[in-house]
Amino acid sequence: MTRYAVMWSGGKDSALALTRARTSGLEVGALLNFIDAASGRVRFHATRAELIAAQANAVRVPLRQYATSWEGFDDVFRRALAQLAADGFAGVIFGDIHLADVRAWYEDRVRAAGLEHVEPLWGDAPADLLHEFVAGGGRAVVTCCEVAKLDESWLGRTIDDRFVAEIGAAGIDMCGENGEYHSFAFAGPAFREPVVWRAGARRTDGGFVQLDLLPPLGAAVEQVIAANADLVGDVRAGRPKAWGKLAGLGVVACREILGRPLTESERRALWSGLWRAAVV
Repeated sequence: MTRYAVMWSGGKDSALALTRARTSGLEVGALLNFIDAASGRVRFHATRAELIAAQANAVRVPLRQYATSWEGFDDVFRRALAQLAADGFAGVIFGDIHLADVRAWYEDRVRAAGLEHVEPLWGDAPADLLHEFVAGGGRAVVTCCEVAKLDESWLGRTIDDRFVAEIGAAGIDMCGENGEYHSFAFAGPAFREPVVWRAGARRTDGGFVQLDLLPPLGAAVEQVIAANADLVGDVRAGRPKAWGKLAGLGVVACREILGRPLTESERRALWSGLWRAAVV
């Protein structure tokens, strides 16, 4: 079968586009993701690069992730397309709905690279798409709101049946196609297993409020460090058995977040993160 890449922001529309593409018989061979080089996050969505990698693992599709700046995006995007063409990909799948100028910008570059431009969601009513995502088992969390259009109370909400019922009364595009909100998809038909995350700090960025999502290991490190200040001090002072106790607490915390035992590589990564947080 001919392979396609999905333009992947990590949000609900990306996930639904992936599901529809697979249902139509397209073979998805890559997720194409771009992060801000300075922050290590998806622009606007505010999603960490490592959580995008966790999504790729959960949907069982290789990730092609590129770090760039706003000014350098066009050049990096063109080079990424050229690499897809060189690797034998047939086209790129997008999750656009009705913004014609956005579609045209991408389509011009995709076709110039000799690739097919595919839009599985294009032209459908946002309300219908949101219903389809949730009714099919899709779940996502709101990671960013433009406060002039959607207030901060929506930040961190799970996109589920209740969300669908209430967002329609907010007076915005129900899919947030005009930038009203952005999301992180963590479950649904595209995923072999849910992506585990924990809510972190909230922050303001211009006219936007954003929620930091923490991967399980990072969440466990923050939780254990915050709850054991005296023990962290003992580790820094080199007191006997302090590090072993802190490391053990970290494993317990991470196991509770994941809902399963850690693998050996996860355990080593957790200990490395704990050590850096404790002694740096």
